[in-house]
Amino acid sequence: MDWKTFQALLSGVNKYSTAFGRIWLSVVFVFRVLVYVVAAERVWGDEQKDFDCNTKQPGCTNVCYDHFFPISNIRLWALQLIFVTCPSLLVILHVAYREERERKNRLKHGDQCAKLYDNAGKKHGGLWWTYLFSLIFKLIIEFLFLYLLHTLWYGFGMPRLVQCTNVAPCPNTVDCYIARPTEKKVFTYFMVGASAVCIVLTICEICYLIFHRILRGMSKNRPPGGHSPASSTSQASTCHCHHKLLVEAGELGLDPGSDKPCASAPSLTPM
Repeated sequence: MDWKTFQALLSGVNKYSTAFGRIWLSVVFVFRVLVYVVAAERVWGDEQKDFDCNTKQPGCTNVCYDHFFPISNIRLWALQLIFVTCPSLLVILHVAYREERERKNRLKHGDQCAKLYDNAGKKHGGLWWTYLFSLIFKLIIEFLFLYLLHTLWYGFGMPRLVQCTNVAPCPNTVDCYIARPTEKKVFTYFMVGASAVCIVLTICEICYLIFHRILRGMSKNRPPGGHSPASSTSQASTCHCHHKLLVEAGELGLDPGSDKPCASAPSLTPM
């Protein structure tokens, strides 16, 4: 896995994230990715070779290892990091779509035309829902992998001795010993703790987004204390470039002696 490319892609999410999202990204890189790359991979290493059983029966050691470790911790964590961070790329793709839409609008109507978005990276409209969906998906993935880790190995601990019973071709009960069980247990608890911190940060960010959306909706519904400020749609309706296009198309009637248009250009609804 090219972790540098992986980091470069996710770093682009940082400027579109909230404060909780930036903390989450720092925790992922410092306490999960770096620990995984620098230390965890070396601790596990070739764990099947270090899995010793008190039998010489051909194939018994391999069968016992597969029975107790259907997937190793280190590979499960790699899949978890990939699945947890990929939803953040949806935000980058949505922002890129907005920027491309804005570019096409300028090419069609000119640079003097009103912008479709005041800020393409601002979490309004469809981008807000994309960001919220990515957080919910990350939360589901975190809980799912913690459940798998707890279920596959009967808890987050790492036993010193496992007994392989009634597993062909092993005769009777075979005792097998795991290499460096204490060290592996420490790393397992550390990775589970880092995952729990990320879950708490994700829940806080979801609550923050919803609470901020409710407050913004309440402020919009509040009656203004004077002249209401011009909205983005009114800016688009008085845009000179749209006025000119409608006049040329014969869709806009002009009152004689007046420079103001009798009909406004269609409003632009950002996505």
